[in-house]
Parts: sequence; structure tokens; C-alpha cells
Amino acid sequence: MLVQQQTIAFSEHSSLYDLIIPKNNLLRKINDLMDFSFIYDELLTKPLWTESP
Repeated sequence: MLVQQQTIAFSEHSSLYDLIIPKNNLLRKINDLMDFSFIYDELLTKPLWTESP
């Protein structure tokens, strides 16, 4: 996993990820290979919600 992904604690149940998801799972491989840090940067500049007009 990438550095930023390793430092974020999503939940106390995130340790189950290693137990439940097989090592050869396609989504696990994608997560290990791709850098999704741009998403965190984008979310920092966006409001969490917008009010209805």
C-alpha cells in the first residue's frame, strides 16, 4: 500500500480487510498498485455537502 493509505485509519474494523479479502483479489491488487491520494487532495477543497436551493 502507499504511504498515505497506510496512515489513514478508517475504522477499528479495517484489520478485517487482511483477514477477509484474499491476497490475489483483483480489487486488492488495484488498491496496492494505484495512487489514490489525489482523491484526498480533491476532497479537501470541496464542501462536504451543499444546501438545497
